[in-house]
Amino acid sequence: MGKEPTLVVMAAGMGSRYGGLKQVDKITDTGEIILDFSLYDAMMAGFDRVIFIIREEHREIFRELVDERAGRFMKVEYAYQKLDDIPEGFEVPEGREKPWGTGHAILACRDMIDGPFAVINADDYYGPSGFVEVYNYLSTHEDGEKKAYCMAGYKLKNTITENGHVSRGVCEIEGGKLKGINERKKIERRPEGIAYTLDDETWNVLDEDTIVSMNFLGFTASIIDELKAGLGAFLENEVPGNTLKSEYLLPTVVSNMIKEGKADVEVLTATDKWCGVTYKEDKETVKAELQSKKDKGLYPDKLWK
Repeated sequence: MGKEPTLVVMAAGMGSRYGGLKQVDKITDTGEIILDFSLYDAMMAGFDRVIFIIREEHREIFRELVDERAGRFMKVEYAYQKLDDIPEGFEVPEGREKPWGTGHAILACRDMIDGPFAVINADDYYGPSGFVEVYNYLSTHEDGEKKAYCMAGYKLKNTITENGHVSRGVCEIEGGKLKGINERKKIERRPEGIAYTLDDETWNVLDEDTIVSMNFLGFTASIIDELKAGLGAFLENEVPGNTLKSEYLLPTVVSNMIKEGKADVEVLTATDKWCGVTYKEDKETVKAELQSKKDKGLYPDKLWK
């Protein structure tokens, strides 16, 4: 097989609901952040190179947190997502501050990617199983007639917070392959079960074993050309209608490729429970969860000795 898979971490978002730079909020008594656990799990699965996509102004914070710790065991590089990094002939709309979304974020490292890579969010705890599954897939698959991509899918019940609603991509799966993702912006646990609403009035119950996407995806380098090709169309067609908030999203690009018959996305079921700090109240829950994993010996007491 070809090149070793790289891990790409999307960390340019600011965590608006939570307030502040939640990606770097210490979550354990020994000073680790959620990201440390993802990097540790990725390293144990076989990843030895990681690219962080960040805003340039956060460079020092990340270097302090990553280079001296995980950076001693993995090759760490940085790419910067910049608003003005758009094709010639386009301009950033006046007043726009929001980054252009996850599809644009990946393009920030377009010159650093020449082999398979996995993509994760910086502020989610995914657990070891997803990293093992995705690494093994990327190490053994290449593009054929269709692009060979993959996704770590999580059971809905393992991805819910008790402190409010969450957004999740509800997956349509056929024969182990992804057929589509329906973004549900408001999912929460209710007396009748886990349900979503589109209008804040009618609630639709979902099976708690429904597979959802947590933005943990695996690609060959071919996705870069697809993202480049679609960005111009997005800027031309989508942005004029919503100049300040429209986003070029990775799942949308992948869904379109599936519909057009360009890609197969294998759904690999991750067995772990997701943890994340969507709301400030989640922090104590996540802290307890991660500490209990250390107590059970699933992680060393200090991840980066």
